Amino acid sequence: MRALTRAALLCAWAAIGTLSVRGSYAADTYDAAVAHAGRSAEDVKRDALDHPADVLRLAGIQPGMHVVDFLSGDGYYSELLSYVVGPGGHVLMYNDPSFEKWSEGAAVKRVAGDRLPNVEHRVATLNTLQFPPASVDAVFLVKVYHDLYWVDTTGAWPKVETSAVLDNIARAVKPGGVVVIVDHSAKPGTGTADASTLHRIDEAYARKDWESRGLKLVAHSDVLRKPQDARDKLSYKPPALGHTDRFLLVFRKS
Repeated sequence: MRALTRAALLCAWAAIGTLSVRGSYAADTYDAAVAHAGRSAEDVKRDALDHPADVLRLAGIQPGMHVVDFLSGDGYYSELLSYVVGPGGHVLMYNDPSFEKWSEGAAVKRVAGDRLPNVEHRVATLNTLQFPPASVDAVFLVKVYHDLYWVDTTGAWPKVETSAVLDNIARAVKPGGVVVIVDHSAKPGTGTADASTLHRIDEAYARKDWESRGLKLVAHSDVLRKPQDARDKLSYKPPALGHTDRFLLVFRKS
């Protein structure tokens, strides 16, 4: 009996050890992506502000996933996602022509020489881009969701068929998949009014917008919060640049 008891305890300890290792591995995957030796000094400098390991962890990105980095700009998140999803996964680094221009060649450089073989770089206009239904596990919109409501009079940004674009994204996500939103906070109750002037958007509006498309808010974090931000300055220029209050929301498709 004593031998059986000892054996049972050993099995229990082994099971606990296995669970502990698996749990730490899951957490360390995101830190390992951020610590990857292949990352540029420019990207590493951004990490203290953007907390990418926390964002990726909250989103639950796993090896083998197919992910869209929507309006990826220079592809900062595309590279991190490529390390997490691994060789069995796929990352679409998508830009419209304007974002591609603003990246000043950085997106092209990021994947040059097949250095990120699981990343596909694609440029297409927002209003013509069509994702296959239920084709991706996650879509990241990092500081770009508000741009879908940006009405520009200078010609630098096209007229976006916002509802159609959002519907396209929602349809593309598989059941159980996620949409990850990081954006600059506007004042409560302003809806989309500051999208064109301050490049900000109301968090409550964002939640309703995605929930109306069949996604449920399943996670949020205050890791990008800056309560001192008055939310009344243009988000991408000084003095607000790097000091904006940002919300982080994860929606899941049922």
